[in-house]
Amino acid sequence: MNLIIQGAAPSERDLQQIARLSGARQTERLGAGAWRLTGAEQRPAVAEYCERAGLDFGFVPEDRKLVDMRLLAIDMDSTLITIECIDEVADLAGVKAEVSAITAAAMAGELDYAQSLQRRVGLLRGLEQDALARVYDERLRLTPGAEIMLAAMQGAGIKTLLVSGGFSFFTERLKRRLGLDYSISNVLEMEGGRLTGRVTGGIVDAEGKAAKVRALRQELGIAKAAVIAIGDGANDLAMMAEAGVSIAYRAKPLLRGKAGYALDHTGLDGVLNLFS
Repeated sequence: MNLIIQGAAPSERDLQQIARLSGARQTERLGAGAWRLTGAEQRPAVAEYCERAGLDFGFVPEDRKLVDMRLLAIDMDSTLITIECIDEVADLAGVKAEVSAITAAAMAGELDYAQSLQRRVGLLRGLEQDALARVYDERLRLTPGAEIMLAAMQGAGIKTLLVSGGFSFFTERLKRRLGLDYSISNVLEMEGGRLTGRVTGGIVDAEGKAAKVRALRQELGIAKAAVIAIGDGANDLAMMAEAGVSIAYRAKPLLRGKAGYALDHTGLDGVLNLFS
């Protein structure tokens, strides 16, 4: 296995210690803050050391290459972008604290997602539609490294799917802006230029995300091993089970413990080093 180490500034001592703990034969620099240790063995001591040192790590098969992947499924809120859109919309409605608390509990797996979404959207009833545009224009920011990662994925011929338990107002704009191939999300109901407090159609919850990945795999003839899934919350677990490579990005503990890899100290461009 190759062992990928990433962080703000791994010290020489850190790399030497990790090489010793993993039995790695050689250390190679991949780029700023990223190193590959070849011939490593998966040992619990590596995870324990990296946790203390504030470093991301990943054991990667030596023959894994980005060009062998066919589909990237990535969550939107707090993954591709830095905000939770519904929380920021709620801020303009004066109910951010209440909505944010429900969001946090849902992402931690403490609440049923569909019910939590209905509760949160209900609190937005009567808000002018223009508030959505304000959030997109004034508050929405891409996660550091997102554009670098997407450019590399698209350059390798990988199809891209934006999955979200959030809203189509944001996913469709990001899809056009970033040249993504597919998206799935919830649609807010509007009447007279204001939110009704309801969504139209079925709710995109954990199973909705997973079902979209399965459908695309079947449509495109893609094996599970050729799918990458990236997310941060409990409602991404089912989607990740449909992927050969699952990555928890700045994720909640429930997801972090079940994903194949966890990135807590690097940008989304750090995903690419897991295919070096």
